[in-house]
Amino acid sequence: MKNNYNFGVVNLHLKFNQRTHVRFINFKFVLTAQNLILFQPNLCLKKGMIVMMNYLEEYKKWCESPEFDEETKKELQAIKNDEKEIEDRFYKELEFGTAGLRGVIGAGTNRMNKYTVGKATQGLANYILKQGTQDKGVAISYDSRKMSKEFSMQTALILNANGIKTYLFENLRPVPELSFAVRQLECTAGVMITASHNPPKYNGYKVYWDDGSQIVSPRDKDIINEVRNVKTFSEIKETTREEAEKSGLFNIVGTEMDDKYIQTLKKLVLNPETVKKQGKNLKVVYTPLHGTGNTIAERLLKEIGIENLYVVPEQKEPDGNFPTVDYPNPEDPKAFKLALELAKKVDADVVLATDPDADRLGIFAKDTKTGEYMSYTGNMSALLIAEYRISQMKEKGILPSNGMFITTIVSSELAKAIAKEYNLECIEVLTGFKNIGAVMRKADETGDKKYVFGFEESYGCLIGDYARDKDGIAAVMALCEAACYYKENNLTLWDQMINIYEKYGYYKEAQVSIVREGSEGAEEIKQMMTNTRNKDITKIGDYKVLTFKDVEKDIVKNMITGEISTTGLPKSNVLYYELEDNAWCCVRPSGTEPKIKLYMGVKGKTEEDANSKLEKLKEAMIEEVK
Repeated sequence: MKNNYNFGVVNLHLKFNQRTHVRFINFKFVLTAQNLILFQPNLCLKKGMIVMMNYLEEYKKWCESPEFDEETKKELQAIKNDEKEIEDRFYKELEFGTAGLRGVIGAGTNRMNKYTVGKATQGLANYILKQGTQDKGVAISYDSRKMSKEFSMQTALILNANGIKTYLFENLRPVPELSFAVRQLECTAGVMITASHNPPKYNGYKVYWDDGSQIVSPRDKDIINEVRNVKTFSEIKETTREEAEKSGLFNIVGTEMDDKYIQTLKKLVLNPETVKKQGKNLKVVYTPLHGTGNTIAERLLKEIGIENLYVVPEQKEPDGNFPTVDYPNPEDPKAFKLALELAKKVDADVVLATDPDADRLGIFAKDTKTGEYMSYTGNMSALLIAEYRISQMKEKGILPSNGMFITTIVSSELAKAIAKEYNLECIEVLTGFKNIGAVMRKADETGDKKYVFGFEESYGCLIGDYARDKDGIAAVMALCEAACYYKENNLTLWDQMINIYEKYGYYKEAQVSIVREGSEGAEEIKQMMTNTRNKDITKIGDYKVLTFKDVEKDIVKNMITGEISTTGLPKSNVLYYELEDNAWCCVRPSGTEPKIKLYMGVKGKTEEDANSKLEKLKEAMIEEVK
């Protein structure tokens, strides 16, 4: 059969046999005939030419070219008979997205390795040099994952080879301390080597800018373009640590930054005397899940007065294999197995866990009425902290009259109720804490608003303006402070959570992730988004749709009147459904993992009512997206 494709710049005429098929993958075609060909029209249109890459040929190049080392070639030779694995490693380049890289560790264009990390760093270096800010330097940290230390050193030396000063932490440190350090050192940028809460086979590369926030538009797109313009690995500049140190470009950050970070957090404690008093009685179990958290958390909690702290011994030390958990994610109740066992043994009041880079916090709190440890979602723990801190700031007369409470469009509607109660402006942004950081930066520049609290449903919040990313370490401290305060008032954290629901209503939320891996999975996710976008959905489960938002198309449709308006948000592949009775749903593809994410929320009269409504809505939304 014959197919003609007109891309506006050129006409491509192809002949296929009957077994040929076409798959669309992230704006790319994979055309499968006797050979497998990757076609990238998004790059071609800008240049007025066609670029084709046979990924089997790319695999062969990596196996044979002197550009790649013997270890890499050996790893690739071991999969020479596994065409599916070769395809997955080479069907595309690992994309430098709006915050950096994230992928499986290994050899190949679609993997995290020293070549893909090198290319990303050279692109970042080229951007910094064009800005003329190379003398301000770049702060670099890393977590406990495999190759994190090696990638961080490589990043520093490539930047040094380009004449850019670097400040590399002497050992692994949490993401929030890196964000804090960028601001303290007045750097032009920061790099964190981490894959956050992903499974052990992943690693990643996050880029921050001078305010300590992850890069946002248009800077993110400009850096992405610089990375894409690095066409060959031979363009990556190199130097040695010895040479970089002699030139004064390579610098080590030691424990002095820990001291500054800890002192800053301690100043945010609102009731220090209560913590010192009740810290003698409160029992806390904490696990860093083999990550960076305990480089700071244990010292911080003891310094504020938490005397009965039990760190899970099997998970205390950093280990990129994460030997005691399948998935080092505090969102996953299974990650708490050892912590809960220890909690029952010591009769703990609170059980806390941070993810490998310590920007997320998960908690269980004991319900003394039943003796059970109750789990909190990211919305619940963040809003418990918010209600405590904001109410105490109001009581002490330090709550700003122009305060802002920042949340995301997929987080709990309870945030709006709390903001209204305390006369704070509630600002909604797109998913990703970098968008909260962007609002903070604008407020700094204009001086018209004061940051009070910000959070996202994915287990992350920030209690002060000292950093621009979510901070699991500060959240651990804030939860312990709140627990001490409520203990003095004869309440547990679970009692207080129920009190919040009784005060504002039983808001409940859920998230469902549909995983689709590989090139075929990427196409399937794209197709699911397209199909859902094109449906005229007027009812989801028992709820009428009041408003439909397509953020990618910048459209808001009033489903009652038919009126069309704009979202006021940056373009993003997000579909949002405002439903009657304070319910809502949202659909988006993950930017860091091979999955499509469904979010939903309801408001009930009781916990049972809310849970029932949520389960029905969840089932209905899954059916809509399938």
